[in-house]
Amino acid sequence: MRINKYLAAAGVASRRECDKLISDGKVTVNGVKATLGLEVKEVDEVFVNGNKVVLKKNEYYILNKPKGYICSVSDDKGRKTVMDLMPQNVGRIYPVGRLDYDSEGLLIMTTDGALAQKLTHPSNEVPKTYLVKIEGILTEVDLNPIRSGVEIDGYMTKKCKAHIVETNKAYTKVHVTLTEGKNREIRKMFASIGKEVTLLKRIKIGELSLRGLDRGAYRKLTPQEVAYLNSI
Repeated sequence: MRINKYLAAAGVASRRECDKLISDGKVTVNGVKATLGLEVKEVDEVFVNGNKVVLKKNEYYILNKPKGYICSVSDDKGRKTVMDLMPQNVGRIYPVGRLDYDSEGLLIMTTDGALAQKLTHPSNEVPKTYLVKIEGILTEVDLNPIRSGVEIDGYMTKKCKAHIVETNKAYTKVHVTLTEGKNREIRKMFASIGKEVTLLKRIKIGELSLRGLDRGAYRKLTPQEVAYLNSI
């Protein structure tokens, strides 16, 4: 593992900040000043400013994000973040992807940057399923443009799966499964067919679901669930 990645994984700082620590000569490996790009192993002794660095195992959580929280570790506007829902001693953990302020549902929180990249990069086409509620009646035919792709913000959305799960005169609920996730994409997709989203909740990533997890609650992922996420 490269030294900057090793330090970041150990919670020292971001990779960019770790690069500066290395350039400033504040990092040693086995008693020798580290250089940028140096490869290190678990058996190596790494020190920063004379303090030993221990590589921690990655942590993985699933969180049922409520509305009114942003997917960030901090906010300069003073808004509540998803970190406010996690234990105080959780360390340098980050949300994987995003759910906007008004959206809720399944959010992965982890220290594993490689898994975060895998789950969020569009080329990997990881399916994410959402419960979408709109006012009034919607038919399966009305959903055809959503399924085929609509133009929003100057680009065409990818084909997706969408089907009605509940409908009455007051509202319609739809399950939508995407393999991409641009900013406020689902809201804009429905706006393109003249429908306003009143509830947006992510309920699945692949086959991992929120089953049994109350709004605002979290739990650690099992080793089997982590292996599954790495396999999709």
